Amino acid sequence: MILKKKVLGLIIFLLVGQVYISQAQLYRISLLTCDPGDELYMAFGHSAIRVLDNINGTDYVFNYGTFNFNTPNFYGKFAGGRLDYMLSVSTYADFVATYSREQRSIREQVLDLSLEQEKYMVEFLQVNYLPERRYYRYDFFFDNCATRIRDAMDLVLGDKLVWNDEGADKSEKTFRNLIDEYVLNMPWADLGIDLALGAVIDRDATAQEEQFLPDYMEKAFARASIVGDGPTRPLVKENHVILDFPRQNAAMPSLNPYWLFWLVAVVFTVITYVGFKRKRLFVGFDIALFSILGILGIVVFLLWFATEHSATQWNWNILWAFPGHVILAFALLRKKLKPWVRHYLLAALILADAAVVFWILGFQSFHPSLIPILLVVILRTNYLYYNVEKYKAISA
Repeated sequence: MILKKKVLGLIIFLLVGQVYISQAQLYRISLLTCDPGDELYMAFGHSAIRVLDNINGTDYVFNYGTFNFNTPNFYGKFAGGRLDYMLSVSTYADFVATYSREQRSIREQVLDLSLEQEKYMVEFLQVNYLPERRYYRYDFFFDNCATRIRDAMDLVLGDKLVWNDEGADKSEKTFRNLIDEYVLNMPWADLGIDLALGAVIDRDATAQEEQFLPDYMEKAFARASIVGDGPTRPLVKENHVILDFPRQNAAMPSLNPYWLFWLVAVVFTVITYVGFKRKRLFVGFDIALFSILGILGIVVFLLWFATEHSATQWNWNILWAFPGHVILAFALLRKKLKPWVRHYLLAALILADAAVVFWILGFQSFHPSLIPILLVVILRTNYLYYNVEKYKAISA
């Protein structure tokens, strides 16, 4: 009888212990951080959440950085800031295989969550994966694949999550500075970004806001801690390297805007000097110049006023790339100029000067390659303003 009781007690102890161990190891939840790739859409890296279910044997990756190419009017919605991204789910093996093909490293940070916090996180992800919940309006800086994970952690852990931002890098970086770190060796892409995005990104980003970039969120997770549900502990309990490829520092392409725009400036300086000596305007060059600047200005205007992109507002590139320059280009084609042309040239000169002032005073940071273009606009509007009526008849 005594032996039976001992055996029964041992069985109960083992069963209870097995249940405890199983529940304690029910899930393994981790942050996956992927290195940047060669293409522009890969240039800033990627973040995802891995959920390993030890009981059911499943291993899934929840990915907020996907969209559907079959969306009606895909490109129109993308340009207008009305494209919805979505939460997708893939197997961990498929996720790793994709990044292995692209030769992009993956690092894993296993989170030290309690059983209740793990269940809450899994439930949160499952609910957000429902068809009516999985789509969201993407914003590169404030609502993307990384910030969605950060916000999920804030929701699941609440005030128990302490980011310890005082341990972050104290150097002040604007949103534009942060982007530049990833596209410096992609000068045309860097130029396009600086042309499209306005002064709203030229403010210092807080440590929390820096987490829109996966690398910075990885560092923030490494600093963070959990408090209030037992002894204070780091948010991350383990670090693993899943894939390890050397980061490719691409060389600056030989055809880049820096020397190309200075070449344009030299050409315009020469034709202005020759024109002054020969009393000629050479307006064909100006027609080409102001046509390009006017079209660029229309794009800047539409991005500012006709889209839902928050980062394209207050874009002072419009001071030198003004939509009205297209009208000026057509006006210069005519033998007889309208009286308003000289007034417009003076206004364009003032606007270009204002752009330089805005840059110097820090209202907006323009791309460095634009210095010669600004000088050309100032040079040619000034030259045409003083000479267009005198020389038009013999140079057109």
